[in-house]
Amino acid sequence: MVFKRLAIEDKNIFEKFIYPYNFLSCEYSFTTLYIWREACDVCFTIYKDALIIKKKDFEGRYYFMQPLGYSSENLKEIIDTLMVYKTENEMEYLFKDLEEEFMEEIRNIYDDIKDICIEEDRDNFDYLYEAEKLIKLSGKKLHGKKNHYNSFVKNYDYEVKDIEDAEVIKDVIVAAEKWYEANNDDYMLKCELQGIKDILNNMKIINTKGVAVYVDDKIVAFSLGEKLNDDLAVIHIEKADVNYSGVYSFINKAFVDRNFNDVKIINREQDLGIAGLRKSKLSYHPFKLEKKYTFSFCNA
Repeated sequence: MVFKRLAIEDKNIFEKFIYPYNFLSCEYSFTTLYIWREACDVCFTIYKDALIIKKKDFEGRYYFMQPLGYSSENLKEIIDTLMVYKTENEMEYLFKDLEEEFMEEIRNIYDDIKDICIEEDRDNFDYLYEAEKLIKLSGKKLHGKKNHYNSFVKNYDYEVKDIEDAEVIKDVIVAAEKWYEANNDDYMLKCELQGIKDILNNMKIINTKGVAVYVDDKIVAFSLGEKLNDDLAVIHIEKADVNYSGVYSFINKAFVDRNFNDVKIINREQDLGIAGLRKSKLSYHPFKLEKKYTFSFCNA
C-alpha cells in the first residue's frame, strides 16, 4: 500500500466516501482530518475500492481508522491486508476511532472472539448535546451557564460577526496566534494553530461556519464548526479570552443559535483526557458520550 498525505485537493475524494455523513463522532469529518493532518500525519490510500485512512495519535502511535466504502464481501480481506501492514510497520494498534456498529461487523467475521482485543477509548469519547438546550440554556442544570451568558451580555459592549470577510479572518488569525503564544508554545497547539489558519484560508472550500465576538472593537472569542447532516453539527474550534467574564458561555450559545439552530445534535468533540476540559464539557450535561474503541488481535 502506498499512502498519500492528506491535502485540501483531496476533499472531493473523501466526500465520495464520507457523505452522506452517518457517524455521530467527529473523526470522519474531512475538516477534522484536515485540521490535524500535520499533528496526526493523516494519510490515505484506496484499496479494494475502500478508503483507508492511516494516522497517529497524540502519543505517536500509528493506526488505521475504520475503512470506508468496503463491502461485506471484501472486509475480511481488507482487514487481513492491514494486519500484514501493521506487522511489517510495527504499529501498536490495528484500528482506533471505531464506532460500535463496526465492532459488531468485525465480531461477525472472526469466530474466535478470545483473540480480539477491544478497549473503550474514554479520552476520545465525543460529547453530544441537544442543540435546543445549548441555545435556550433552560433548566436547573444549565442555570449557571445562563447566568454567565447574561453577565457577558450585561457587562460588555459586544458585537458578533460572521467569519467571512478578509478583515475578520485577519483578526481571528491574530487572536489565534496570541492564544497559542499564551499557552506554553505546545507542539500540538502549534499544529492546531496551523489547522485554524488553513480553515480560515479555505472557508468556502471546506464549507465551515464561524463567528467572532468583539468587545470595544477588540476580538475576544471565535468559534468554527460545520453542519455534517440534517441532524448533526460539530464545533471544531472554540477559543476565548478568559479575562472577559462569561465569554465562553456567550460564544457557545451564540454560535449554535446563529448557525446551527436547525439541527438536533451538537458534537463538541472529545476532552483528550485533559481534566479541565472534561470538567467543562460535562458541565453542559451532554445527553450522550459517543463511544470510540481501539481494536487489535491479541496475539498479533
